[in-house]
Amino acid sequence: MNRFFNHEITEEEIKELKELSRLCRGDILKMTTLAGCGHPGGSMSSIDIYLTLLKFANLNPDNIEDLNRDRIVISHGHISPCAYSALGRMEFFPIDEAIAYFRKAESIFEGHVERDIPGIEWTTGNLGQGLSAACGFAVASKVLGIQNHIFVLMGDGEQQKGQISEARRFATKFNLTNITVLIDYNRLQISGEIFDVMPQDIKANYESDGWEVLYINGHDFKEIFDAIKYSVNKKDKPVAIIARTVMGKGVSFMENKEKYHGSALSEDQLVDALKELNIENDLNKYKEMRKNFKRKTYREIKYPEIEINTGKPRDYEKNVLTDNRSAFGNALLDLADLNKGKFVVYDCDLTGSVKTKSFGDKYPENFFQSGIQEHNTATMAGATSLFPVISIFADFGVFGVDETYNQHRLNDINHTNLKLVCTHIGLNVGEDGKTHHCIDYIGIFSNLYGYKLIIPADPNQTDRAFRYMVKEKGNFFLGMGRAKTPVIIDDNGNPIFAGDYKFEYGKADLLRDGDKGAIITYGSLIPRAIKAWEILKEKGILVKVYNMSTPKDIDTKMLKDSANTGLIITYEDHNVYTGIGTIIAKELFKNNIQTKLINLGIENYAYSGIPDEIYDCAGLSVERLVNIIEKEVLA
Repeated sequence: MNRFFNHEITEEEIKELKELSRLCRGDILKMTTLAGCGHPGGSMSSIDIYLTLLKFANLNPDNIEDLNRDRIVISHGHISPCAYSALGRMEFFPIDEAIAYFRKAESIFEGHVERDIPGIEWTTGNLGQGLSAACGFAVASKVLGIQNHIFVLMGDGEQQKGQISEARRFATKFNLTNITVLIDYNRLQISGEIFDVMPQDIKANYESDGWEVLYINGHDFKEIFDAIKYSVNKKDKPVAIIARTVMGKGVSFMENKEKYHGSALSEDQLVDALKELNIENDLNKYKEMRKNFKRKTYREIKYPEIEINTGKPRDYEKNVLTDNRSAFGNALLDLADLNKGKFVVYDCDLTGSVKTKSFGDKYPENFFQSGIQEHNTATMAGATSLFPVISIFADFGVFGVDETYNQHRLNDINHTNLKLVCTHIGLNVGEDGKTHHCIDYIGIFSNLYGYKLIIPADPNQTDRAFRYMVKEKGNFFLGMGRAKTPVIIDDNGNPIFAGDYKFEYGKADLLRDGDKGAIITYGSLIPRAIKAWEILKEKGILVKVYNMSTPKDIDTKMLKDSANTGLIITYEDHNVYTGIGTIIAKELFKNNIQTKLINLGIENYAYSGIPDEIYDCAGLSVERLVNIIEKEVLA
């Protein structure tokens, strides 16, 4: 139960919070001194705000997995000592373990807050993303009809981040009044006064984006409580509370010193600080615990359980010429019809291009037009996916991949369940030119451990791959070009990916057979590879053509069969240094498979023009592919 709604804080509760605050400051100093690093100053300025939230919000050790709980997002994740001390004192876990194991290798009590700690809702560290995560939580709550409140504890320095302004506007547009922002306004950051580092008018920024702003004393528990109570009961606009605080509050020689933003006390300084706080110096006890550390799991991160009816796939006949993005849009609408209310779709001003318009028109309550705000949207979509809904972020490749890598990295660390759909990848974008040619998505997502990649061959495989990935748990990327693509058929003229075909992640598809070599390709270049096969066949040279639609996870059997021909040619409109060719080279080496390997890919930024012309300019013409294979086979 959220007691900010109908409760008045009592003197006894204030007394209790003051005592907890004193103890927590001691905990903060002990754990940072023991670790020899950390951020004690901001933790001591934020602790009173955080304790008040934990005391009265609907969040406690018994309901940390309850879908209806309130959520506290700590955006400035470096105040982890504040979070760990408060949560420990509130019995989310043993406080002694947090103090002893802070920043210890293999301990979950890391330098920035981590989601596998009970009470922590979102792993943060990269500043400026907390409000976006809160918006994602609020969207999911809105769609599911959950009556909760989301609190975002932020620093003042991080208000310099542009993503926060994106999130502010989004929250106002969609009337997310169940979000309250609390800003620790200690006026100091690493390099000094916030006004000197980067001047900003925090109050005016929030007000200009439609928020109400309150100023309070961030160390007065009644003021903190009353301001939060006002915000949670206000229904016409979201509220930001700017809490004036003191860096290093509670220890005289630390107060208002930016040095202690990220510097721990020495053991000698700790003696003086604990004496001032009237707290026992039992650091030796924690040193001994730290020596005997054993890894422990406090909370298991689980994906939300969602029952999804994937329905019957659509079949696109061989005479149909359409684009894969339209097949995605059709499948999305099919699944939304079958699974009412279970899909949340985010768009960044590209509904017609990424084919989300039909969904948005039919299900406006589940469609969130974010405007040209990709950073905020990527984080929101990830945060939404922690709820039992299918969260989809659809965008162009250069925006949904290149521009938002940092956000997807944080999604990956948070073990989100995001379904990222990007159109306009590769040189298939053509006329838009090099600024819009997303030719590095495999390389980028190869850096993220938890993302799976699917680059479907044609509309039939797109339909089935999308239905597959919404059913599976974890982060998925579905990528496709812009242009229309023919339905891929076999030697007898039958669609390969229609009918009884079922998409299987990590499995390559043999499109054409042969024994003189193997072309491994995917996506928009498949029709060109098949054309090359036809030309080579007329010359009496038969090669295999494989579609490897999951280029990050290679089919080992396919690789061995290809290597048995003595020649593998990878063929892709992707950066040649980070695409499937590089991955296959690594897999060949790892599996001790001997064969000749030639990688054809994009060696530099391309031009504007129709795709066929650009492919030729980039060295990916059908003729060049044929000539290379013919030369190798006849050598």
